[in-house]
Amino acid sequence: MADTGTVYEAAGGMAFFERLVDRFYEGVAADPPLLALYPEPEDLSSARRHLTLFLVQYWGGPTTYSDERGHPRLRMRHAPFAIGPDARDRWLRHMREALDHVDAPPDVRAAFEEYFAMAAEAMRNQD
Repeated sequence: MADTGTVYEAAGGMAFFERLVDRFYEGVAADPPLLALYPEPEDLSSARRHLTLFLVQYWGGPTTYSDERGHPRLRMRHAPFAIGPDARDRWLRHMREALDHVDAPPDVRAAFEEYFAMAAEAMRNQD
């Protein structure tokens, strides 16, 4: 990734992140227990957009997420939702399946795997 600059660039830019998040939300939409955590389960378009923009910014792309929503404050934004080990594991499974689908380069995949495992556990607020 050093040759290309950022993980955002190494992954393939916005198109990569859109494909990743679209595939992730296909999994969420087909997972009733996880889908129940979303405030608007019948329309995941806002959640899709927010996650795409967050990941793009986190991995070195445009700062549209913060420009529109301010600081990510992930723990605060997720606090209203009961996220236990089962929800964490479901979220992580769908994200890993999305990574499989988009065929991320190995170094990008490794960086995402590490981050997603950490983030999924960090959002857990129930035992």
